[in-house]
Amino acid sequence: MKKLLLLSMFAMSLQLVTAQDYKKVNNAVLLGRIEDAKTEIDKMATDPKAQAKAETYMWKGKIYAAIFKNQQLNAKYPNAEAEAEAALRKYEELDPTFAVAKEKDGIASYFDMYSSYINQGTARFHAKDWANAGQSFVNGIKYIDQIINNKWTSNNIAMDTTSILYAAICFQNAKQLENASVYYKRIADNKVNDTNYVDVYRFLVDYYTRGKKDESQFYKYLTIAKEVFPVHNEEWESYELDFIDTYDLKAKTDLYAKEEAAGTLTENKYIQYGSAFANAKMKDDLDSATAAMYNNKAVEAFKKAFAKNDKNAIAAFNSGVIYYNNFGELDDKVRDNIRTVQRINAEKPVEKDPKKKAAADAKVKAETEPYLKANIALEAPITQQVDQAIEWLEKAYTILKDKATRTNNEKSVINKSVDWLANLYSYKRDKVRGKDNAAFDKFEAKFKEFDALHSKF
Repeated sequence: MKKLLLLSMFAMSLQLVTAQDYKKVNNAVLLGRIEDAKTEIDKMATDPKAQAKAETYMWKGKIYAAIFKNQQLNAKYPNAEAEAEAALRKYEELDPTFAVAKEKDGIASYFDMYSSYINQGTARFHAKDWANAGQSFVNGIKYIDQIINNKWTSNNIAMDTTSILYAAICFQNAKQLENASVYYKRIADNKVNDTNYVDVYRFLVDYYTRGKKDESQFYKYLTIAKEVFPVHNEEWESYELDFIDTYDLKAKTDLYAKEEAAGTLTENKYIQYGSAFANAKMKDDLDSATAAMYNNKAVEAFKKAFAKNDKNAIAAFNSGVIYYNNFGELDDKVRDNIRTVQRINAEKPVEKDPKKKAAADAKVKAETEPYLKANIALEAPITQQVDQAIEWLEKAYTILKDKATRTNNEKSVINKSVDWLANLYSYKRDKVRGKDNAAFDKFEAKFKEFDALHSKF
């Protein structure tokens, strides 16, 4: 019984010594003698019994966090940051409810770590040490997130938006775009609508277009951007057009049909799709029927853009260009057919014998007739393409001719329009030469009108 009593008394003595040691540490901290507190906690940390207690790590974390925060002490003890980090992680493992920290004012260490990392990040930011600055802000964010989530601050905030922004900017400057996107997304996901943060949304929609093509992420953040900053909707649409431009022809065609059915196509989108369809035969290996189909879809898209805005000279011009090019292709066929007929006639053998001559003439007629008939058949579609080209090029010209100032693109459009209109009226004039004097005079006058405007804009 005596031995048992002595053992019990000895155990109480050990507990008393341990409590007394924590009191020494606490007193040193209260008196601001951080180095003395460090000496005491370092000594305790070698005791296996102290190593099993959450309070040991709470005090160690608090003391080393105070050293990390103090510029002079941190220079003297350069391992303070790592020691504080390790101690606090171990403390959380042993006391996940933070009971000891709440009782002993250990929560202050989290604020110290947060402010120290933010200060460190700021200094590195000004030194343009981008990657390390970003990591410092990330470390600070980790602590402020704990503070906010555990409601240790009276500030009613969801996150430290400024630090998150700086972390993202640093990683962006360091060309670590994946890391930058992580922190920009935190801001966007919370729909921060301060005008100072509009570049966050610009980065994300651009990153998911060029940096990493990801349709779901692109449209997620484009949708948020449109919601948060509707004043920039024209800009957001330009990003969407850039993203659509990364699709292949089939995907563009499918998306066009989907948006057309949904009624979501805007004036600019119609022009974007029209350009893609018009260029398809140059960029894609298409058979003639498919190329013609896309040609028609292009005109359709440009005309629908013009229907949404009848002051859109580009939409009118693009429609006219397609008709003008169609006319050129058909006219080339006519000229090829004429050259073929001329070649056949030139190669016809000269026969003096009437029978042989008749046979030769019959043969030439048989060979040339398909080409002559083809040219007759081409007259109606050529006339249609010429008239459509004139209609839409004149629309573009009319819109731009009285503008006080024109962009370089508009100058190019109006100069090409008058040149091509002169060509078209020249063609129509020559078709009626010697057949219809009134029509000839009319087309001659239009030709002279537009020919006189060459390079005038």
